[in-house]
Amino acid sequence: MFVPFIGDLTLLNVLVLVVGLVILWVIVSIPVYIAGKIVTGGESTLGDAMGATLFGPTIYTATLLAMNLLLGSVVGSEGYIWALVLAFIAWVWVFKASFHTGWLSALSIAVLAILVFVVISLLFGALLGVMVPAPFFPRF
Repeated sequence: MFVPFIGDLTLLNVLVLVVGLVILWVIVSIPVYIAGKIVTGGESTLGDAMGATLFGPTIYTATLLAMNLLLGSVVGSEGYIWALVLAFIAWVWVFKASFHTGWLSALSIAVLAILVFVVISLLFGALLGVMVPAPFFPRF
């Protein structure tokens, strides 16, 4: 039987997928961890960062979909812009709750994590010739 989207679903394939996702989760958490350490004065942990990177996108997506559905039916196409703003605020709230900080510190962690990610990506690109994600950065 041919299943084009799932492929050969074996226990080994599922295990490789799960291990790969966990490794990716840790890698994505590193810039957030560094930003949290800087903003909180060294009080944040890798666990805080991993919680933020696990629940942040989940809360963002749920808020975006729910608010777009609700606001889209009330105010029309402008509802999506409001849904984006509310979803971003929800994501910053996850950072606030994960790092036990105020709103401004949580926003600082989010912005600084993006900057740290860009710097790390550029360093990897310069040293190894690998860009993550490649389309967003110029080639050297």
